[in-house]
Amino acid sequence: MFESVKSFLHLSYLKAKTHFVERRRWSSRQKGGDGCRVFYGHDHIPLPGEKASGGIIKCQDLQNPFPNTVRGANILYLVSSALPHFAPVMIRYARENGVKLILNQNGVAFPAYHGKKLEEMNGPRRFLLHEADCVIYQSRFCQESSDVFVGCRERPFEILYNPVDVEAFVPVSHQLISRAPTLLLAGSHHHYYRVLSAIEILAELVKRGEKISLTIAGRLVWKDDDQVCVRELARMCNDLGVSDCVHILGPYSQSDAVSIFQEADILLQTQYMDSCPRVVVEAMACGLPIVYSHSGGVPELVGENAGVGVPVPHDWNKIHAAEPEQMATAVSHILSSYETFSRAARQRAVTNFDVRPWLDKHREIFESLLLS
Repeated sequence: MFESVKSFLHLSYLKAKTHFVERRRWSSRQKGGDGCRVFYGHDHIPLPGEKASGGIIKCQDLQNPFPNTVRGANILYLVSSALPHFAPVMIRYARENGVKLILNQNGVAFPAYHGKKLEEMNGPRRFLLHEADCVIYQSRFCQESSDVFVGCRERPFEILYNPVDVEAFVPVSHQLISRAPTLLLAGSHHHYYRVLSAIEILAELVKRGEKISLTIAGRLVWKDDDQVCVRELARMCNDLGVSDCVHILGPYSQSDAVSIFQEADILLQTQYMDSCPRVVVEAMACGLPIVYSHSGGVPELVGENAGVGVPVPHDWNKIHAAEPEQMATAVSHILSSYETFSRAARQRAVTNFDVRPWLDKHREIFESLLLS
């Protein structure tokens, strides 16, 4: 009882403090003046050398040409997967001072992942979606899932896939880096099955006589304590007899990402109904073909020739992990024509996902909104 009261009082204090801070932030907005002045909802956006993941990476891309303007902004740019605390409070004071609102919309909550927490998760996103002057969906799948669970939008929107700097993310070679190829599972690992699937794929390949290894990079966060996750991962590897073939890197920064991809050969994307994983386009830019669950927004990213997808049912209500045997067969297929797949992956990233056109489109959106 005491802890619940304490938590309520702390939350009330934080909300009151937010009102005070946001009132001051937006009442001091510069009147007039030229140019796009963008605030991303957070006082600090991690630098490339700082460990970061998820939606905040898009703000890293944007803040070079459009620096994070903590006070005096005329555009509030929020990412649905990296929202600030009490975002509606921030929006209220921004709106009162004539600021334009853009929402970069990632996926939404649906029953397979969020069960009874659907409205708790989707309520704030529904408000933002319909309040925004423009919504940027990260994939057609993001728009589809948003239409189903948050509501169709009639006001302006764009579909812009997550970008990659193809001049920084480059291949080392279009040939296998070693005689024992390295699979890579990267990103933030919020779900146990995502990692288990990768270990099962590796075990199946080892059983077939392949000399192969797996690198797992990124946060292990399916439990609150990351050390519990590490122990569970070690137990998985031991149970499946692949402990000697698995290398765990842990969290990484954007500066670290290039070398991580360059030291691998194939990216495993095992998550079901993933919206628009940036890790996929970063891997392709480094020449890594993708073996993936053919679901969500990933097929839009990989296309026809940059990897192999394993079919799974389309189901909002239940997670369907791709069969490890089929994923292992997809890996073997790519290894048999590795150079062709690798070149196709690189070319697709360069042609479709380079950050420079993505930034140009953002400038166009910003300037158009400020003129309206």
